Amino acid sequence: MTRALSGHPETIAIGTSPNLGKGPWLWAAAETNTAFSGPWGISYAANLTPDVNTGLGIWTEDMFIKAIRTGRHMGTSRPIAPPMPWPAFRNYSDDDLHAIWRYLRSLKPMTNHVPDYLPAPTMTASIYGMDDRR
Repeated sequence: MTRALSGHPETIAIGTSPNLGKGPWLWAAAETNTAFSGPWGISYAANLTPDVNTGLGIWTEDMFIKAIRTGRHMGTSRPIAPPMPWPAFRNYSDDDLHAIWRYLRSLKPMTNHVPDYLPAPTMTASIYGMDDRR
């Protein structure tokens, strides 16, 4: 719990994506449940603490709510990758999203450089709506 919501540990390298799609496995998760591999590529749990350099410290509440409502990083950038359930969260009320934002801002800031999202090849990524990488 000392690392709660600080994202995928920067000290744990994942490497390459496992060979998925050949049989019953569609996606895989790291033992930390902070890194996920699937047809969209490899995504990492973000640092949701208010750390200015590696977390949500420079985000505004409006950016956070827009990101949840649109499924775009910082509300305007690249698509938010699975398995983040933003399509469910986007249906939350404004009051609920404001409460989540206030809770995230109350956390102790933790410096943790989460690896960048690694997109999948365009052919499989486009199936999952991840072909718009900005």
